[in-house]
Amino acid sequence: MSAERQVVRSGKVVTIDYDLRLDSGEVVDTTEGREPLEYLQGGGEIIPALEEAIEGMAVGESKRIVLEAEEAFGEYDPRGRLAIPREQFPPDLDLIPNTELYLRDSAGNPVPAYIVSVTDTEVVLDLNHPLAGERLTFDVTVRNVRDATPEELSHGHAHSGDEPIH
Repeated sequence: MSAERQVVRSGKVVTIDYDLRLDSGEVVDTTEGREPLEYLQGGGEIIPALEEAIEGMAVGESKRIVLEAEEAFGEYDPRGRLAIPREQFPPDLDLIPNTELYLRDSAGNPVPAYIVSVTDTEVVLDLNHPLAGERLTFDVTVRNVRDATPEELSHGHAHSGDEPIH
């Protein structure tokens, strides 16, 4: 009696372990020592090119996936750096370099920005993703594949009981 092979397909909840490395070999993200990542395949929760590369993998399968910058977080755009007067931020707001905060665009939508530097007079922000311009290498192992619940499908993401990973 053979069990049906669990394969990554759109509409499935997928659990993966991964290491993410830069070309330098530096590991910038990993599930090692923490819970695996669970996401809804086809839900847009992970980088689209990574999602596409994982499509069709089976439980227990491992794969090295290399994404060029334009397939991942895009090329670095130097126009994405902004110097904003310090007085435009609440005085009690802790502005710590290398942390993320959210600005609002003209339509009121949140836009992530990363604090580059802070002085008494200005805050330099970077609107580029911290990994923009980087070639990324993912070592991925599929740990589990299951059918998504109707609620997960309607919400467009997996429900693991944890807060979503951004």
